[in-house]
Amino acid sequence: MAELLLIARLAGRRVAFPASSVEAVVELEGLTPVPRAAGHVAGLSALRSRVLTVIDAFASLEFGRSEGLSEAIVVPSDGHTYAIMVEEVEDVVEASAPPSPIKAPLGAGWDRAATAMVEVEGELFLLIDPHQLIAGPAAHAA
Repeated sequence: MAELLLIARLAGRRVAFPASSVEAVVELEGLTPVPRAAGHVAGLSALRSRVLTVIDAFASLEFGRSEGLSEAIVVPSDGHTYAIMVEEVEDVVEASAPPSPIKAPLGAGWDRAATAMVEVEGELFLLIDPHQLIAGPAAHAA
């Protein structure tokens, strides 16, 4: 069986996340800022009596802060649950072929977060590692 992918729009680009890494897709309601948090942490939000650390994927990719996003993918990582803000979630689809290597540099943030290229119905997408977005740019610099 082919790998299932969640297709989303992130920083103006259609990308794929491994569906196996995604717990849910949600609309965030309310965001509480966290003083002294890393620059890519947008704040905290609640989901079904759980507190989620909300990651601004735009900031994690080193493009500055996003504005007005409320759609997010929920990803468990290292015993915590995170919501990664994206511009839009489109669909869950099957990959047409196994992932293939990225053959050119994409830029600092994309180079860190994208692990491969993956084809879906004749279109190529960057395959994004959500855990790299959660870790943020400081983890890469360390």
